[in-house]
Amino acid sequence: MKVLVVDIGGTKIKILASGRRQPRKFPSGPMMTPEKMVSGVIRIAQDWDYDVVSIGYPGPVLHGSPVSEPHNLGIGWVGFDFRRAFHRPVKVINDAAMQAMGSYKGQKLLFLGLGTGLGSTLIIDGIVVPLELGHLPKDATYEDYVGVRGLKKFGVKKWRLYVADIVARLIAALQPDDVVLGGGNVKKLKTLPPGCRAGANPNAFLGGFRLWENGRRPKLHLSESSLPNSNRKRQGQKREKSQRIARTTKRDSIMERVGIPWSRDPQIPSSRPLPR
Repeated sequence: MKVLVVDIGGTKIKILASGRRQPRKFPSGPMMTPEKMVSGVIRIAQDWDYDVVSIGYPGPVLHGSPVSEPHNLGIGWVGFDFRRAFHRPVKVINDAAMQAMGSYKGQKLLFLGLGTGLGSTLIIDGIVVPLELGHLPKDATYEDYVGVRGLKKFGVKKWRLYVADIVARLIAALQPDDVVLGGGNVKKLKTLPPGCRAGANPNAFLGGFRLWENGRRPKLHLSESSLPNSNRKRQGQKREKSQRIARTTKRDSIMERVGIPWSRDPQIPSSRPLPR
């Protein structure tokens, strides 16, 4: 199966297909709509063969579809039918999540993309969890400090200090085993913050190819919110059952330890009064 990967950025849209070595690109920007994106991709990929499409989208994605309009592009993305536009099966994922999938080596990875904004994703034991950490507040938002707006406003020296500060805050909060800094602006850092490694932009394409892989290592799964509804329902039922068993086991253990009898049927309360 041949995959076409589309990496949508705030200034460029880049594409690469299976078996090709050189990506192609065309300009993006605040007037870029999904119709223009599809038209541009089909135009520059007209001599490439592909069966399916992976799209890295610069915003939150739920059940395989964008749920809000991108901050740095035009409008019309929410509700757009990408499968119909490309006439092929399409998987849409957050762009930072796609690059994180291409960077993942195992354990708990925090990916931060220093591009037009601040992309972010966690991968925990192979489970991909797209985040929106760039919109957390720090007077303004983290993205206002370490995205393109911050770089232009504060200059590169002060921008580097803000990058180091915010990365340190996120590492302290999330406690990852591995931290990858990606995005086009990572090359503007003189030195990487402690505990970080630089990601390569081609990893976004690798992540897009991995979206369609089965049984390859490292094994990756999209978080429930990124799955189509049918898959999400099945996984949700399994998770609910295991959580219910875990809660019951923990409750019984605690009650036995403190000497309070408790029926294993949650509908039958204990007849013993609570201690005063």
